[in-house]
Amino acid sequence: MERFRTGYAGEEAEAPGGDQQARQQARHYQLLSDLQALVKGLPSSSQQRLSYTILSDLALALIDGTVFDIVQGLLEIQHLTEKNLYNQRLKLHHEHRVLKQEMFHKHKEAQQCCKPHNMLLLKAAQQKELEAMELRIHEEQHMMDEKIVLELDQKVIDQQSTLEKAGVSGFYVTTNPQELTLQMNLLELIQKLQQKESLPRRPFT
Repeated sequence: MERFRTGYAGEEAEAPGGDQQARQQARHYQLLSDLQALVKGLPSSSQQRLSYTILSDLALALIDGTVFDIVQGLLEIQHLTEKNLYNQRLKLHHEHRVLKQEMFHKHKEAQQCCKPHNMLLLKAAQQKELEAMELRIHEEQHMMDEKIVLELDQKVIDQQSTLEKAGVSGFYVTTNPQELTLQMNLLELIQKLQQKESLPRRPFT
């Protein structure tokens, strides 16, 4: 709980409004200064798009710390989604490998029991069966890759929409590559600033 200074006996307490505004202005200036320093680490093409106005608006949005929490939550959801999709693709790859091994053993056993004069017909039939399975595997892999792309695209849209509603300048639903790059740069700045904010400050000596 914040304590406001009181004077000596009989003196009225200072009004908090001015102090609060001064603290917010100081906080805004510090965040803006930190953002300007972090921008220097980005490629020159990105630096040109991150104007003073954009950085100032971003600093304003970050003052109370809510946006830091929102971004952290969004990134955690993104990482969980990516991990889940990766595990799904890995599982599908394992299932396909098992199918290939089972078919290989089945074909080998059939050839061992086959009479010589039927071998050519058997191998032709097995080749068709193998090609059909390869086509099925290819289609399933393609469907999985499409699913991954769609789900990741949806996560980007969710992030854009959430940050736009939170009042973060530069964020809105778009597929424009230049705007997406700008938004990724802004996210990177927020993450780096959050890491900087979480570091313990050295005491004055």
